[in-house]
Amino acid sequence: MQIRISKWMFPMLILGMLTTNSFLSAAEPTANEVSARELAFSQLLNNSVLVGQFSIDGQKSTDPHEERYEIESVKKYQGDLWTFTARIKYGKHDLKIPMTLKVIWAGDTPMISMTDVSVPPLGTFTARVFFHDSRYAGTWQHGDVGGHMWGRIETAKAPAVDSN
Repeated sequence: MQIRISKWMFPMLILGMLTTNSFLSAAEPTANEVSARELAFSQLLNNSVLVGQFSIDGQKSTDPHEERYEIESVKKYQGDLWTFTARIKYGKHDLKIPMTLKVIWAGDTPMISMTDVSVPPLGTFTARVFFHDSRYAGTWQHGDVGGHMWGRIETAKAPAVDSN
């Protein structure tokens, strides 16, 4: 039995070894790098508005639904936990609430990781939402209903001041 080797097999093998080796030897971020990325994340979301759309799995409509989350502040609490103070409009509810959520990092990219988190009186939610530059995207689940969400991160406008 004769094995036929493609002329591309050896270069692909070397490329695979090099990329795997560099991936495995990637250094953990220093304390200064962690501090800088956490500060940047806080600054990105403090006094911001997430303006975007969401889809619902299995829904026949091709038009996404609009969504809006007004974030007052985001502060690291401890470890992977962060406190988000946000105004959430959901159905008939319009609430401003603090929520302690887990944030994990993929390199320099933060992601909210919620699994069966109760948000009274809205219900229980599971979501993975990542933030990069001026955009966010992710998946969500509320009971049997779920889908995707995406949009942009904008700076919240200051409330109008009455001059009377």
